Amino acid sequence: MTYFPDYLKTYPNMHSSFPFHISKNTLEHGFRAHRHDFLEFSYVIEGTGSESINDVTHKMRSGTFTFVLPYQVHEIFTDPGQKLVLYNCMFSMDLLMESGNDPGLSGLLGEMTALPAYVQLHGHDQQLMLALLEEIYQEYNGTERYRQTLLKGKLKEILIRFDRYRWKQTLPLEEVEIPPLPGTKSNHAVWPIIHYIHRNYQEELALSDLASQFSMSASRISEVIKQTTGQTFVHFLHDLRLRHACSLLVSTDMSVTEIAHEVGYGSYKTFSRIFRESKGIVPKDYRKSEHHRRMT
Repeated sequence: MTYFPDYLKTYPNMHSSFPFHISKNTLEHGFRAHRHDFLEFSYVIEGTGSESINDVTHKMRSGTFTFVLPYQVHEIFTDPGQKLVLYNCMFSMDLLMESGNDPGLSGLLGEMTALPAYVQLHGHDQQLMLALLEEIYQEYNGTERYRQTLLKGKLKEILIRFDRYRWKQTLPLEEVEIPPLPGTKSNHAVWPIIHYIHRNYQEELALSDLASQFSMSASRISEVIKQTTGQTFVHFLHDLRLRHACSLLVSTDMSVTEIAHEVGYGSYKTFSRIFRESKGIVPKDYRKSEHHRRMT
């Protein structure tokens, strides 16, 4: 059985209309092994250390930019006597995926299984990336008009520049064979599927629906979901629904039956059973315990 370390399931603003958060952090003792279902990048301002992504380790120092895919297990180590100071940015796949036939920056997700997850910047490139990150950090903490539109544009510019730097550093591709990260067997096709599930988990959703939508066999879709997330399709779907339900139980006065229908369950009975199996407590008691915990 595959072991997955901590599964981080939330970040500030995750459930808002603009699921994006950037912070500046100092790590004296690294950060424990974990995974999550959102996208994350980091940029080292000062200090030295290393990061392991699916058992592939790279050095971290001033100018290191790292882009982590959903569900990849990663861990940060700070060198003895050092402090890693870095920007961390977490955001939803929605901000990369465009509507209609425009793929947006979704290609970044597929390429990450074949190209390095990080790039080391120097000189002018390092200064330019730092300036971009300082701009987006200040904009995020501001209140100016069109803030979200500008943040989305700056996010895309940062990721595009990262991708260009990465390609330049791995060329000529004809001479360099870049192996996929160990444990990452998914391909370009899986990310639109994962994104589709994230967008439609509140509806009735079955593997047969995904097979029809993406012109793949149900068995193949089931396989790539398990390879990418570490969960079966059913467990993955339940996990998304229950996280939404927990948020609604704590933050709204909706009845449990209303919440059950809101997150995608056809009946209160089914919702309550699955919730209890996952959380060890029924929804009503979960709401009471969370309200009590927040009051104390």
